[in-house]
Amino acid sequence: QVQLVESGGGLVQAGGSLRLSCVVSGRTFSSYAMGWFRQVPGKEREFVATITRSGGITYYSDSVKGRFTISRDNAAVYLQMNSLKPEDTAVYYCAADLAGANPRKSWDFWGQGTQVTVSS
Repeated sequence: QVQLVESGGGLVQAGGSLRLSCVVSGRTFSSYAMGWFRQVPGKEREFVATITRSGGITYYSDSVKGRFTISRDNAAVYLQMNSLKPEDTAVYYCAADLAGANPRKSWDFWGQGTQVTVSS
C-alpha cells in the first residue's frame, strides 16, 4: 500500500518562507510523478505544482509561479515556498501518480495534508 506523509507546515508571517516535504513509502519513489495541491475550507482543491518522475519538468499555477519551487531527490518531494502571502493559507496535500505530472488529471495517491497559515 502506498503512503504519502507530508511535513513542514506551520504558521509564518507574510513575506516569510516554509519548506514542505513529502515522503512516499510502499513502492519505488522514482516510479511516481509528484505534485502539491492545496485546499481552503469551502473551496475545491487546487493545483500548486507538479514534477515529473525524472524531475526534469515542472508545472506551476500562476498564483505561485516565481515564489514556489518544487523539487525532488531520491527520498522525497519538496515545496519551497518563499514570499508567502495570506492567500497562500491552506491545507497542502502531496500527491503521487504513475501516469505522469499533468496537473489537470486525476491523481492516484494522496497524503493527509499539512496546514500552512500565513499571517498578515
